[in-house]
Amino acid sequence: MKDITESQESGQESDEKIQERGQWSSKLEFVLSVAGSIIGLGNMWRFPYLCYKNGGGAFLIPYLIFLFTCGIPTFVLETALGQYTSEGGITCWRKISPLFEGLGYGTQVIVSLLNCYYIIVLAWAIFYLYYSFSWDLPWSSCYNSWNLDTCMEFQRKNDSANFTLTANATSPVIEFWERRVLRLSPGIDQMGSVNWDLVLCLLIAWIMCYFCIWKGVKSTGKVVYFTATFPYLMLLVLLIRGLTLPGAVRGIQFYLYPDVGRLADPQVWMDAGTQIFFSYALCLGSLTALGSYNKYNNNCYRDCLALCFLNSGTSFVAGFAIFSILGFMSYEQNVPISEVAESGPGLAFIAYPRAVSMMPFSPLWACFFFIMIIFLGLDSQFVCVESLVTAIVDMYPAVFRRKNRRELLLFVVSFLSFLVGLIMLMEGGMYVFQLFDYYAASGMCLLFMAIFETVCIAWVYGADHFYDNIEDMIGYRPGPLIKYCWKFFTPFTCIGTFAFSLVKYTPLRYNSVYVYPWWGYAVGWLLALSSMLCIPSWMIFKIASTKGTLIERLKILTKPSSDLPKTKKEEERLLAIFTVGNSALPHKDDILPEHLKDTKF
Repeated sequence: MKDITESQESGQESDEKIQERGQWSSKLEFVLSVAGSIIGLGNMWRFPYLCYKNGGGAFLIPYLIFLFTCGIPTFVLETALGQYTSEGGITCWRKISPLFEGLGYGTQVIVSLLNCYYIIVLAWAIFYLYYSFSWDLPWSSCYNSWNLDTCMEFQRKNDSANFTLTANATSPVIEFWERRVLRLSPGIDQMGSVNWDLVLCLLIAWIMCYFCIWKGVKSTGKVVYFTATFPYLMLLVLLIRGLTLPGAVRGIQFYLYPDVGRLADPQVWMDAGTQIFFSYALCLGSLTALGSYNKYNNNCYRDCLALCFLNSGTSFVAGFAIFSILGFMSYEQNVPISEVAESGPGLAFIAYPRAVSMMPFSPLWACFFFIMIIFLGLDSQFVCVESLVTAIVDMYPAVFRRKNRRELLLFVVSFLSFLVGLIMLMEGGMYVFQLFDYYAASGMCLLFMAIFETVCIAWVYGADHFYDNIEDMIGYRPGPLIKYCWKFFTPFTCIGTFAFSLVKYTPLRYNSVYVYPWWGYAVGWLLALSSMLCIPSWMIFKIASTKGTLIERLKILTKPSSDLPKTKKEEERLLAIFTVGNSALPHKDDILPEHLKDTKF
């Protein structure tokens, strides 16, 4: 008897160790976390360039069409799904439809690959920030140990008119980027040695990321008060500074000058669609993970609309900050703005440092810029890591929702991602980074996920059924436009854009010059297919392992979980059925013999 009592007590202690899932302390924590996740480097270095490249102000037409028909509907879908199920990016789909659980695995494969390479940008920014704390910025002169004899410093309008450009001349900013930061090798087949100074920067980035989320929503909710708002302060400072520089108007004209003729080019529409998916963190599971920590009755629909407009507004304003400074550089060097406009890492680590070196108090503006880059990337990074950890913990709650288990899991995820990232810090690492960026989290993969997301919710689970769930959570039904987008426009648009991206596929070239070996492209396609194949592979596995005829199997695999929250209408219907069932049961006086009717049971 004593042994039984002790075992019961130990079982109770074991149960007590399972911790609660947790929720946001306030709505503001959720809003700032999502804002920090979606407002990242893409707003700063991709959207302004796409506007300039694709017709200036005319680009806003396809961008807004994709925003209202694909971006906002998918954003609402993923956030509301997390809030309704209170599950991470894998188990939410398992509860909605077991047949589509592979969709969750696919999104988490993308997130896992993204976690490995996105943080490399933070390592580069930390490296640049370190060198910004000097009176003479090292990328502004040709008197450093890594500079070549062909290095030529920037020339301004007021410099000597007798200046002549030598053949094969290179700029100090490109030499600092390629010969000091990257120590770039001739190709991916010559990986070389590890750049240990960048390894230290990557380690610092991962330590910051780890301690931002190591206590789950308790720590994340507090960190985002700073990480999500501080970049706005830096952006405001750089915007004011940029608009006061000579030549700023020239840059803004190039940024917004409408060229309506460009709308006839299908590539413009392709760029608008992929930009929406990139900048809104769609199909990564991160929105679902963040939404899952909401209270059930939070008005997620209103939050989503506000966050979407904030995100696009930030992208638009960032264009003024970036192109005013590019206009200044164009004015100072007396060259067309097309020669100084860059996108992606080229903007952050070549074009902008070059512009900063021409300003008075250049180290100050360099520090401001790279601090902004670090914080823009940091909260996007740790939200993606949080998404992956949340998905794993929700799959195995009995294992990981115990004291210190989640922190240990986060450490393992961070450490493994750090090890994979070391490959990209080798002398040939930039070629690997470009493969990850071009294939692993490409628009093609995200579009593929979006097709199945909308089909699952709109046609398998039921758009009206999901609208009932949202109404139960927020108290009213959203407008019908989003429902029709889920059912028709979003999947068909994504299918068309996905097909166009396949037809127009061009193999990756580094700097538009270096051609990868055949096995490099094979690695890239393996990265892309590793996420997309999760969906059909899981469907085949589940159909093959479920008993019954094909129709019976599909009915079982498309049936939502019974432990999903019931709406008030469903509860009333069940209560009515229960009441009718009880009233149909015979009373004891009708079935018992006379001598037993007064007996108390």
